[in-house]
Amino acid sequence: MSTGTDHNDNANAATDPVATDPVDTSAREPAGDVVEAKGRPLAIVPATVPWLEFAVFVAVAVILAWLVCLPLWLSGEGLGDPVLVQVSGMAMMFTPLIAVVVAMIVQRRRAGEPRASIVRYLGIWPLRPFGRVLGMTALAFFGIFVLVAAAYLVGAAFGWMQVDLLGLSGFKTQLSHLPGLDEVPVALAVIGYLLIMALGSALNVIVAFGEEVGWRGWLLTSLRPLGTWPALLIVGVIWGLWHAPLILLGYNFARPDITGVAFMVGGCIMLGILFGWLRLRTGSVWPAVAAHAALNGSAGMLLGLFIDGSASTPDMALVSFLGVSGWIVSAIVIAILFATGQFSKQPELGVKLPKAPAPVAPPAPAVPPASSAQPMAPAEPAPPVTPHGEAH
Repeated sequence: MSTGTDHNDNANAATDPVATDPVDTSAREPAGDVVEAKGRPLAIVPATVPWLEFAVFVAVAVILAWLVCLPLWLSGEGLGDPVLVQVSGMAMMFTPLIAVVVAMIVQRRRAGEPRASIVRYLGIWPLRPFGRVLGMTALAFFGIFVLVAAAYLVGAAFGWMQVDLLGLSGFKTQLSHLPGLDEVPVALAVIGYLLIMALGSALNVIVAFGEEVGWRGWLLTSLRPLGTWPALLIVGVIWGLWHAPLILLGYNFARPDITGVAFMVGGCIMLGILFGWLRLRTGSVWPAVAAHAALNGSAGMLLGLFIDGSASTPDMALVSFLGVSGWIVSAIVIAILFATGQFSKQPELGVKLPKAPAPVAPPAPAVPPASSAQPMAPAEPAPPVTPHGEAH
């Protein structure tokens, strides 16, 4: 997989005076005076944080999140109605997208510095260089499966949950409750189970886009004048608090109180650093979208595959990827990325520049054609003629 940069990645950019961490600006973004065909700048990072638009974005996202979850609170059943939970959760995931639309309307109407196109600012388009964007998207999608599994193994290592990796007793218990599947070979059933997990994760891309275009597309980009780490941490905190309407009902951690929100904020900070790195490292929002979709589609299914059938339900605040086990796994990955300088590599999406015309050789001087005939000798002057009748 290629994670290299193209010729636009190597353009010079002005150093941000308020950045708190060293960033390789040679691979960060095009210089501010570089524009695309329509005259819009290629650089997406604003000169200063658009605080008004920031406040508008956060307010709209949070208010809409509470509104779409209000039926869960008013029903008296909380999370007891799975259909209503599913519908409210999916609707909630589109509230950051709506907040982006409102914030960008305000942002575009305010006079100020020229801004990049909307799709470039959000990291949606172009998908160039293709190797970097598509390769990192695939890595993020399948890599999350590995990290989620690793979190459960960490939880088992600390004694927070019991797993049965050889007998797969928990998985077999699930099969026994499905008519006609108790006779299917376990190996074949596991393969089918993992394929369903991958397919479900891929379908989650639609709703994951609704969130990621807000958190990593608009918000992270708008906060980048503060520096990489302040921007990542602020996004993580806001992202975690935004989940409060569901978490306070017991969603994810079965802790319908402030401790559940605190665990969610911690998980979103750690996960937000990883997702944010995907956005910064590629310049594209799609790797973060793929990772988010894979997490939503795999967390519950991998738990069902690994858990011991005779064990009690573990404390998800400890064993899930958003819980303590996930914090440990994420911290290891983040430390490796930091130690290898990956957070300082922040290229921009490429732009296909017109090819320079091929140099035209100057015309050769004309050379007269060679002749096989010998040059003629100059004619001798004729002798003077004596007029008749002249006396000698």
